[in-house]
Amino acid sequence: MTETLTLGEAYPREQERLRDLLVIYASIGPAGTFASILIKDCLARADQAAMEGDTIAMIRVYEEMKEFSA
Repeated sequence: MTETLTLGEAYPREQERLRDLLVIYASIGPAGTFASILIKDCLARADQAAMEGDTIAMIRVYEEMKEFSA
C-alpha cells in the first residue's frame, strides 16, 4: 500500500531530498554543476512559495522537485 501524504508533509521531504542531491552532485565535481544550478533554482522557488503561502506555486514546484533524481 502506498503512503498518502499531504502537501504539507511531502513538500519539506522533497526539499530535504533535493538538498541531499546537491551534496551528491557537488561530490562529482564540475560534471554536477549544471544539475546543481537547476536544483538550487528549484529550491529557491520552493522556499519562496512556502514563505508566501502560495499553495498553487507550491504544487507546481513540488511536481518539479519530484522530477530530480541522482
